[in-house]
Amino acid sequence: MPDRAASDNPLVQRQLDRLSDLSPGVDTLGLERISALLARLGNPERKLPPVFHVAGTNGKGSTCAFLRAAVEASGLRAHVYTSPHLVRFNERIRLQGKLIEDELLAELLAETLDAAEGIGPSFFEATTAAAFLAFSRVQADACIIEVGLGGRLDATNVIPRPAVCGIAQLGLDHQLFLGSRLEIIAAEKAGIAKPGVPLLTQHYPDRIANRIGEVAAAAGAPWLPRGGQWDAASYGQKLHYRDELGTLDLPLPRLQGLHQAMNAGLAIAMLRHGPLAIRDSALRAAMGWAEWPARLQRLGPGPLHKRLPKGSELWLDGGHNPAAARAIADFFRAHVPAERPFHIVFGLLENKDAAGVLKPFRNRAITLHTIPVPGHPHHSPAHLAATARGAGLNALPAQDVEDALGWIARHADNAHPPVVLILGSLYLAGEVLRKNDQPPS
Repeated sequence: MPDRAASDNPLVQRQLDRLSDLSPGVDTLGLERISALLARLGNPERKLPPVFHVAGTNGKGSTCAFLRAAVEASGLRAHVYTSPHLVRFNERIRLQGKLIEDELLAELLAETLDAAEGIGPSFFEATTAAAFLAFSRVQADACIIEVGLGGRLDATNVIPRPAVCGIAQLGLDHQLFLGSRLEIIAAEKAGIAKPGVPLLTQHYPDRIANRIGEVAAAAGAPWLPRGGQWDAASYGQKLHYRDELGTLDLPLPRLQGLHQAMNAGLAIAMLRHGPLAIRDSALRAAMGWAEWPARLQRLGPGPLHKRLPKGSELWLDGGHNPAAARAIADFFRAHVPAERPFHIVFGLLENKDAAGVLKPFRNRAITLHTIPVPGHPHHSPAHLAATARGAGLNALPAQDVEDALGWIARHADNAHPPVVLILGSLYLAGEVLRKNDQPPS
């Protein structure tokens, strides 16, 4: 599904409009167009600070957040490239830790698009080229690059020799492009492996791990899965990490969910197998510093939160595939007391597996409020409600987030204020952050 973006800045919007006109308007994988475009721009991908390249179905953005937090806690500077954005396009490109300014963004997009005539790059390819152009011109100590889709044929995979590569959690998503078997998806993600560059990964079932090992060996990349030369485990309210350099006992991440401890463990392993000198104290600080919006994010006071009764909790997560839903369901199973009502406001793009996302919540005491995802092809609220009822959930279609929150407020018991989760699409999550006056910064 093609990216869309809008900006309040007319200079940026002019370039985003040009990009929409130039782009083929569909998701396309391959390195030919991005390579040709970068060549016209002077190959900025060859002039980057040490690159930490991160792939995965879920958790790659959080892993990038931990990497950035640790680098900055050591007094170093990091450029970061992630996608998609939630509220502002600028969120995709951080220069020395700060969101890129509108004026510079407009200039870089203009330069990139001027060079792109006749190539027809996709939205993601052109913005990747603009990011690499920015990163090559502004000094930093590290570049943290998140894969967009897959790995082997993703536009970010033109980086000739990253410092370290990592793969986070794997699961089924983007099957149209990556295939419907986890072994195939694993091979695509492992396609970021480079000769002589350490490839750090999570622990996977044997059939998946073996495929990653085969791809890494063919690329000549040392493969270091969790549970081998490094390991991480969460118990006793600590994150326990060990590798050949020694052991660390760290506080659990501030980011909610046990899966975030494993994301943090992967980031630590990548840093300790990379070229930067990161102090143990910086790794400890990163556990509390790392932020990643719309991933088990508890929303603060704002226009949406004010619609709920006093004492209510309002949470947001852009999880949109079954693997993400399992982690989210596990968190709320432990978090919500039996006496408190639990509501999920749910909107999902039409190319996502609604039944798979709902399965981890099935037959629980949850009221589901199904809504559209504004501006994007989505499952209809009626269809989502029917799917939810098939999973044993009480489900009600609603017009939008405000309508769903209004229903929850009208039916709330003030003695037991509700816990509310807004779930299902990063596009929806961005809209929620905007409406609650909590854009990423």
